[in-house]
Amino acid sequence: MILSVSRRTDIPGRYADWFMNRIRAGFVLTQNPMNPAQVQRLPLSEDTVDCIVFWTKDATPLLPYLDELDRLGYTYYFQFTLTPYPHALEPGLRPKTEIVQTFRALSERLGRERVVWRYDPILLSTGIDTAFHKQAFRALCERLSDCTDTVTISFLDIYQKIKTVPVRPPNESETAELAAFIGETARRYGLRATACCEAADLTVYGISRAACIDKARIERICGCALDLTAEKNQRGMCGCSESVDIGVYDTCPNGCVYCYANRSKAAVEKHRAAYDPNSPLLCSATDERKTYPERRVRSNKTGQTKLF
Repeated sequence: MILSVSRRTDIPGRYADWFMNRIRAGFVLTQNPMNPAQVQRLPLSEDTVDCIVFWTKDATPLLPYLDELDRLGYTYYFQFTLTPYPHALEPGLRPKTEIVQTFRALSERLGRERVVWRYDPILLSTGIDTAFHKQAFRALCERLSDCTDTVTISFLDIYQKIKTVPVRPPNESETAELAAFIGETARRYGLRATACCEAADLTVYGISRAACIDKARIERICGCALDLTAEKNQRGMCGCSESVDIGVYDTCPNGCVYCYANRSKAAVEKHRAAYDPNSPLLCSATDERKTYPERRVRSNKTGQTKLF
């Protein structure tokens, strides 16, 4: 099983203590996002979890636990989002100069292959135009290119809840302009550029299709072949392999105005009020007397050695 931690909320940045308590307990409870009453018990033993994929905008709270994860035998890598947006758009994050230092420290510990840089979503707003992105992307390449081998981009999708927010996706000509610049700049800095869930063909700009839950990367990190199928529960054009996500929507307090994972600030506050680092279900109370059905999962390792 590949464990996704998490597309739905920033567990490394906001719930690292809860996550480690679940690792120590050997299981976690997960909800069906479409039917929260449907709860399952998911085993988390190291012989079942082939790899953990962490998604975060600031891995600092998880750093003190990496020695323990290593000692317990877990394999993992990070999808680390680092954008140049101001506090008004990402009000819950620390200063970006500090987060850059965390990114660099994480890479120094794990290596370039285990920290993937995400420059997404790309949006435009007052004071944020194509020139802004060109300057910002080049500057971040200078700071991060020795710390990662890949940069993944995406362009803003407009969800219902952000239609009133003063941000917009680039239009067709702006997308082409930025894709051309990003592809060329990434190449110049020795980075592979990929695009996450983009319908447009960006290969002409040197930007390939992303696989964030990346079978090839995981096989290299694990050192063995994996029997994985394509993910069926993500958006079209997703190149990911199958995984199990343990996050909960409406729980991330980063406050990014473009976020798809929170319905409202009030919904986040309600969930956060129920947060207990010892609960088996994130930001929810559970009935300790109840037995929850166990999800059947297995290791996907084939036993065949994978050297590169």
